[in-house]
Amino acid sequence: MLVASPAVLPARAQSNSGPASVADLAEGLLDAVVNISTSQNVDSGRTQPQMRAPDGSPFQDFFDEFFQDRGGEGPLNRKVSSLGSGFVIDAEEGIIVTNNHVIEGADDIEINFADGSKLKAELVGADTKTDLAVLKVTPVKPLTEVPLGNSDTMRIGDWVMAIGNPFGLGGTVTVGIISARGRDINSGPYDNFIQTDAAINRGNSGGPLFNMNGEVIGINTAIISPSGGSIGIGFAVPTELALNVINQLREFGETRRGWLGVRIQPVTDDIAESLGMADAKGALVAGVIRGGPVDDGSIEAGDVIIRFDGRDVDEMRDLPRVVAESPVGKAVDVVVIRKGVEQTVKVTLGRLEDSDEHASAEDGTDDGGGAVDAPETVSVLGMTVAELTDEGRQEFSIAEDVAGVVITAVDPDSAAAEKRIEPGDVIVEIAQETVSTPQDVADRIDALRQDGRRNALLMLAGPTGELRFVTVRMD
Repeated sequence: MLVASPAVLPARAQSNSGPASVADLAEGLLDAVVNISTSQNVDSGRTQPQMRAPDGSPFQDFFDEFFQDRGGEGPLNRKVSSLGSGFVIDAEEGIIVTNNHVIEGADDIEINFADGSKLKAELVGADTKTDLAVLKVTPVKPLTEVPLGNSDTMRIGDWVMAIGNPFGLGGTVTVGIISARGRDINSGPYDNFIQTDAAINRGNSGGPLFNMNGEVIGINTAIISPSGGSIGIGFAVPTELALNVINQLREFGETRRGWLGVRIQPVTDDIAESLGMADAKGALVAGVIRGGPVDDGSIEAGDVIIRFDGRDVDEMRDLPRVVAESPVGKAVDVVVIRKGVEQTVKVTLGRLEDSDEHASAEDGTDDGGGAVDAPETVSVLGMTVAELTDEGRQEFSIAEDVAGVVITAVDPDSAAAEKRIEPGDVIVEIAQETVSTPQDVADRIDALRQDGRRNALLMLAGPTGELRFVTVRMD
């Protein structure tokens, strides 16, 4: 048999050949990866009829005894079981990390170790937004733990190893590479997944993704698969995102995320051009939550946030993640572009869990404008706009705190219609200048045309006051 010697391979072939074996690496890690078995009692909502044998049947006693033990008539309760994976990060304290969806709703959680031993686990805390959970067992003998590594240092093409319990088969090792980073699969507000082609199947959820130093750099969470089996597209929560969540769950039993108190939307090429920005980057502030951390004028609607606490905000989805990772009450510098000028503002973060309370308590303070019997109308950019009167508020169910110029009609073939602008929307600003009359709208559009602008940036308010920015072509 001929065997190729690594010494005679070209240097490039050696660098691309991958690890010859991961046996030594896997051997030291398998004992730290566990199988998680959960059960949950579920009321099916159906009733079980009392079955009876015919009178005088020789099976009468059997039927009576069998169904009496099951309570006779009444609701049917089913015990639903599920399997997943996890890994020990603190052997002394018995701390295990897994996915939230592995243990969600479980009445009973059992940890099965590689040596066949089993322990009951209690839930320390879980986070639905990142799909992470922390469990605790009481060790009866020394456990094996694995360290958390730095996922920031991982590059596309780096070798990784996944260990888990696919389909309940027990410790299974697969190897692949990092296929992509920063994946958004629309599973939550902080999606920033590592994509790998290492085989991940059902039952791998919650298991670790290791680098070649034996450090956990991801928690395997999801796959894309029409069949339910691996097709080489798996996703793991990076440790850069998971570490802070795990620490907070261990310390508080819950997450305590920072909150800025703004509504945001992407900066498109059209919006960037309308704002005079060279590149489409950052997060456009569409509104400020009343009573929130920045409801002091430090950040305004129309600002574009491009840097937060020293971290660049390249895309809109970057901002919620970096804010959430920041401590509650921390004072941070936020760099914004406001009316074409870059400036830095200092803000103190609130707590995300308070956001719903403030959002639901929002009430308007702006003047709604005067009412006239025959509102002036102007046609511009395929829209008919009019002064916002009491009659207009009633016709379009516009809240009293909404101020601006109401759109009463939209040409279905216009650029405005393409951007889904509808009658009842209210124009609050054009190119970051407030408008209060139809003539203001016409004048701002004329001024933009004279400046050579191709698009008009409109701040629109819906009937309930929620703001959004839309760019409309002016050609």
